[in-house]
Amino acid sequence: MCMRTYLVLLIALCIAACSSSKKTSSTARQSPTASSGSRQITANQQAQNSPSVQVQRPLNADPNSTRPAVTFRQNAPDGSAPASTSSVVSTYAITAIKGKFLAVDSTAARVYLNIYARTPDGNPVRSVGDFGTRFLVNYVLYPDYNNRERLGYGNVQATAENLSVQGDHLVLTYEVKRPKDAIGAVMLTEITEVNSGKKALNDLQLRFRAPRITDRYTLFEADGKTPRLRNFVSRTDTVVIRDVAGTSRQLYGFRYKHEFDAASSPMNTANRPAARTLAVDSTLTVTTNQPFQLPKEGLYFFLEDTTDTYGIGLMVTDNRFPKLTRPERLVKPVMYVSTSTEMNELNGSSDAKKAFDKYWLGLMSGNEEVARKAIRAYFNRVEEANNLFTTYKEGWKTDKGMIYIVLGPPDRVQRSRDREVWVYNRRANVSEINFTFNRKPNQFVDDHYELVRYAEYQPIWYPIVEAWRTGAIRE
Repeated sequence: MCMRTYLVLLIALCIAACSSSKKTSSTARQSPTASSGSRQITANQQAQNSPSVQVQRPLNADPNSTRPAVTFRQNAPDGSAPASTSSVVSTYAITAIKGKFLAVDSTAARVYLNIYARTPDGNPVRSVGDFGTRFLVNYVLYPDYNNRERLGYGNVQATAENLSVQGDHLVLTYEVKRPKDAIGAVMLTEITEVNSGKKALNDLQLRFRAPRITDRYTLFEADGKTPRLRNFVSRTDTVVIRDVAGTSRQLYGFRYKHEFDAASSPMNTANRPAARTLAVDSTLTVTTNQPFQLPKEGLYFFLEDTTDTYGIGLMVTDNRFPKLTRPERLVKPVMYVSTSTEMNELNGSSDAKKAFDKYWLGLMSGNEEVARKAIRAYFNRVEEANNLFTTYKEGWKTDKGMIYIVLGPPDRVQRSRDREVWVYNRRANVSEINFTFNRKPNQFVDDHYELVRYAEYQPIWYPIVEAWRTGAIRE
């Protein structure tokens, strides 16, 4: 998918020249199996690794997007999520942007931006008129991430026709014309608060020839008007897969009932286990531009042709997700701050709720108030990780989710085409620590990243884990 999720926080723009490294990867094409019409695929399709090149790249509050060779300095922590919802801003501000494009035809792309904006008292901006008077929107098109030549630019006037309210955020829709002789472009969108001059930025790679199904189709609400810029739906959600034109065609769907592993320790430098083959649990067909429901939980994969490698991946969850409420599910994410013995006891208990309570009370020396605050803080981050990083598995299980849960949102992000570096300041008596994520090809989603692990993280990681275990982190 072309989703560029998560956070774009307040950023002050200062342009600087950067160098870039190019990275190539090859992906093995999956062949359909001949057994009973089922389709088997690997859980994590691998590509050749490019050499690691440490170069300064743009800072972006949206860790799932990339941008041209410019540098941004941020005023607030980011990472991949909106700024802390408990904080109160002193002015109107953009706290997050999620972006997605769909090809209209070979000459234009339609852009959808989910914009999370806050009033000075910290409440979401839910008025189209309020947003239109408080913010200016413009964009610039670049040939690539390492090329500052401008291919085009434009201003977007927010009106009732192209801006709508969707829950706690706004959805802005506009079209971008293909620059002459360009088959694609990197679009940098800038949203400026008119009084303070503070800017929020989001970058999105546009492909006008739309080689993949996710360049042409995406998930919409049941009305077919509002895109759902995330990789999961609940069992009771009614959704539509559609393109800009509302074309009707059949898609082939495959359901996988598989429990994916959670991220391993940042210090675990052992080779990753070989990609496993996922057996198809069931198959189905859906018709684009027609509403449907998926009543069974699991991972779904939709293709235009059964011989295709890449398609639309979608997780179907329970109705409370991204929040976790079932005791048997609550015990699993604490693995990031627990010993193997503790996890064996939690997973082996016949009463998950009792074991969960005993675990937290034991860590907090029986102090129920401290335990409640620690649980609330930890699982708020789990919920945010699920909301922001869910791909073909729950967000808390991803490498980004693990880092986000334990350390919180990074203070800034350095980005290139296939790499993100999350930078944390002043953690565990260390002035600065970096976590590098490399993008890896994946059949289900475009935004699958893997952490580069180092044993040297140990003296930083363990003190923060200990802070969780003693109740020192409560927000």
